[in-house]
Amino acid sequence: MSAASQVRVVVHPDKDTLAAATAARLVTALVDLQAAGTVPRLVLTGGGVGIQLLRDVAASPARDAVDWARVELFWGDERFVPADDAERNDRQAREALLDALPLDPARVHPMPAAPPGGGTRDDALAAAADYARLLDDLAGPGDDGIPAFDVTLVGMGEEGHTLSVFPDSPAVHEQAATVVAVFDCPKPPPTRISLTLAAARRSREVWVVAAGAGKAPAVAGALTGTPETELPVGGARGTVTTRWLLDTEAAAELPDGFVARVS
Repeated sequence: MSAASQVRVVVHPDKDTLAAATAARLVTALVDLQAAGTVPRLVLTGGGVGIQLLRDVAASPARDAVDWARVELFWGDERFVPADDAERNDRQAREALLDALPLDPARVHPMPAAPPGGGTRDDALAAAADYARLLDDLAGPGDDGIPAFDVTLVGMGEEGHTLSVFPDSPAVHEQAATVVAVFDCPKPPPTRISLTLAAARRSREVWVVAAGAGKAPAVAGALTGTPETELPVGGARGTVTTRWLLDTEAAAELPDGFVARVS
């Protein structure tokens, strides 16, 4: 993380308020980027709060302030299941928000799906390589194979995983690749495609969105210095800003005075 990078922590009273506030923050960020002449590059996440915030964007009158045809979308990770599987982050995002927006299809970049009936290990490896090539094709000079993402949304698990990078897994130790296939995940489905932490760290801003008491130990550990090999979420950092957007339960084990609570 560069010397200019900042960590900002905001705590909301409950999960619903967290999702709604993050949705409003996201719309504002996209509007501001477009006002500055940028085509925003946004990396989406799945999970309960990640999909709920997309529903909240869909329900917001302010969503029309964004020129959605000039937003480029990516995914941070994906379950390697067939395209019609309800577990796909891509499908859930489309149902929650994307199908209602006037997006430019050429600027929407889902991760590859498994073949009908499921895929092999080689299929997953090929899918990860395909997405890495896509990112490399869209990267600018000096971007090291990754487009200049503006905002990367990530969730986290109770054991501290983020994207599909799990503690003490091959993916958490990966430093060179931008996209990896992940096998034998400790939660289903067992095979996934994921950006690496090294790739996420090339985003201007990373927003970690987490809710629930079960996340509290990992949140506290990641924010107070536990190594990313043990708590990968601590390794998801932006080049300029890392925002931890939490509910009260997820922030419950942070040291006293660590963050000002907001309502």
